[in-house]
Amino acid sequence: MNPRSIRIALLSLFAVIITGCAIVQNVVPMPNAQNVTEIYVVHNPKVLMEGFIDEMCSQIRNMNINVIVVSSTAEVPKDTVYMTYTANWNWDMAMYLTFFEAKVYTDGRLLGYAVYDSRKGGANMGKFGTTAEKIRPLLSQLFLRTPAATMGSR
Repeated sequence: MNPRSIRIALLSLFAVIITGCAIVQNVVPMPNAQNVTEIYVVHNPKVLMEGFIDEMCSQIRNMNINVIVVSSTAEVPKDTVYMTYTANWNWDMAMYLTFFEAKVYTDGRLLGYAVYDSRKGGANMGKFGTTAEKIRPLLSQLFLRTPAATMGSR
């Protein structure tokens, strides 16, 4: 192979790798989110990262929304807004958030959701960073609010 053919082959391979290294962020804001002053967060015992629920609830509180953590949807009063969530981490030179999903409901009806998915992030270095930095913009969009400037990070 001549040098030009090798260069074209390498560029083609690089293009294929890069297109397969996507980090997906998708948010459908809840309607009338500005009117929400209180939310019940249903604790997910399958999320094992220490401090995660505290960080997530702190970020929501920084948007002037009172947070009440409950252990099941059975504890959520009728006609109130509640949120479920899941999150997973992976290791690739460092721990990083692989997947986060938050869904907001009232009376079992989905109002909005936020998803962060770096499972196909592969070589994308954007997957690294604190969990707080990854979920902050998603929660902000979900609740249509700008968080306060003084927020913790994990």
